[in-house]
Amino acid sequence: MEKDKKIEIYDTTLRDGAQGESIFFTIVDQIKIAEKLDEFGIDFIEGGWPGSNPKAVQFFKEIKNKKFLHSKIVAFGSTRRKNLKPHEDTYIKALLKSETEYITIFGKSWDLHVTDVLKISPDENLKMIEETITFLIKEGKKIFFDAEHFFDGFKSNPIYAIKTLKTARESGAERVILCDTNGGSLPFEIEDIIKKTIKEITIPIGIHTHNDSGIAVSNSIIAVKNGAIQVHGTINGFGERCGNADLTTIIPILQIKMGYKCIEEKNLVHLTNLSRYIYEYANIIPSGTQPFVGFSAFTHKGGMHIDAVTKNPRTYEHISPEKIGNKRKILVSELSGKSTILQKIQKYKIEKKPEIIKNILDMVGDLEKQGYQFESAEASFDLLVMKILGKYQKMFEVEGFRVIVEERGKKIISEATVKIKVENLMEHTASEGDGPVNALDNALRKSLITFYPELKEMKLTDYKVRIIHPEKATAAVTRVLIESTDEKDTWGTIGLSENIIEASWKALIDSIEYKLLKEKIIK
Repeated sequence: MEKDKKIEIYDTTLRDGAQGESIFFTIVDQIKIAEKLDEFGIDFIEGGWPGSNPKAVQFFKEIKNKKFLHSKIVAFGSTRRKNLKPHEDTYIKALLKSETEYITIFGKSWDLHVTDVLKISPDENLKMIEETITFLIKEGKKIFFDAEHFFDGFKSNPIYAIKTLKTARESGAERVILCDTNGGSLPFEIEDIIKKTIKEITIPIGIHTHNDSGIAVSNSIIAVKNGAIQVHGTINGFGERCGNADLTTIIPILQIKMGYKCIEEKNLVHLTNLSRYIYEYANIIPSGTQPFVGFSAFTHKGGMHIDAVTKNPRTYEHISPEKIGNKRKILVSELSGKSTILQKIQKYKIEKKPEIIKNILDMVGDLEKQGYQFESAEASFDLLVMKILGKYQKMFEVEGFRVIVEERGKKIISEATVKIKVENLMEHTASEGDGPVNALDNALRKSLITFYPELKEMKLTDYKVRIIHPEKATAAVTRVLIESTDEKDTWGTIGLSENIIEASWKALIDSIEYKLLKEKIIK
């Protein structure tokens, strides 16, 4: 292996990941995730299959207006359909309308799929691969070819499987991606097949694995070790059935343990944050035992483990958690490393005030035990820091609020009443909304707009609810995350309560307070 050899990271969270059960991303979610992936330094972001659904078309339409510093947005699609020329195929036309520089085309490399699914001859399948890639290259596109079911195809008919790759190469594809689409291949099979394949083709290869046998990460690693230069996967391993290869595990293994270069070294520290950010947008509770980025990945409990790790963390930690933005937790003493939090408070320039830092960390630790998480709610964290530093200014007092939900005719109506005080002036306002939270938001802003006209430029853009400790049923704690935006910034806030309305209210109050204070104190 060449030290620091570049391995291209190709993320398909927005397409393959979104095919996971219970995962749904709005257009706004997709844009935010793409921006976060770019910020982290992912090389290629697969945006979806334009033409397969209206949302994918809308994504590519909107993503054109965004500037990416590192990532290339990739459109995904299939070879032309049988009995059609590429220029006649509406799916191929949709790929061109996406206006991406790169397009990934998948085609069949398993003869079983050719004869039993496509119902065409093996030669016709090769022709479909050739004509599609040639046509798109003539239109100025750069092509990656996903050899779907490649490893199963090789086991069935190695000569034909290789022939599909050669056809893609000779047609002008820049990479051929070997796909373990069913997730049934084992590492020693991946290694053997790749070694044989590389002898037959002269084009760089990539690897795309699924986790049906629980070894998608292992298969990806062994592929790189044997010559693959591009790795496909999703953040947190999201994907259909058992999921895809998890990039949050693959990236640190390749970069920290094996010496390859996947992303800029300085960005590794944001890996845990990226993982939890995307969990929040997927509205899924993070896996505590997930390697590297899980909440429990560097947690130590009881006995000689704690004694040893206190003396030397290397005794029970395979890497330093700080390298990937995670933290060590010692459960018995309730002490935890707070490197991520310390990074966030650097803007306050309080590194030389250890007693203040300790107060902040103690407060964050107490809130985290209750269920607060600040990865996607940095505005609430900033308000917490302002209060501890004595910089917080109370912009209004809440005297009370009430929410009524009633049926009027055949319609459910939500109405909120809010009573607030600003500089001894009382405002008592009511407003309706699409739901109780929207009604509260409308009433609160309506009562404050006279005093703070800048609130006109602020709007709520996302609202997510998470049940903590669902085993407590109706007594479970509810965590609400709200995202808000104005003409300059986007920020997140958090509220926690057994009552969903109260949790939402806390997050709303934080959001408005942050808007009013951010220009004065933070910037």
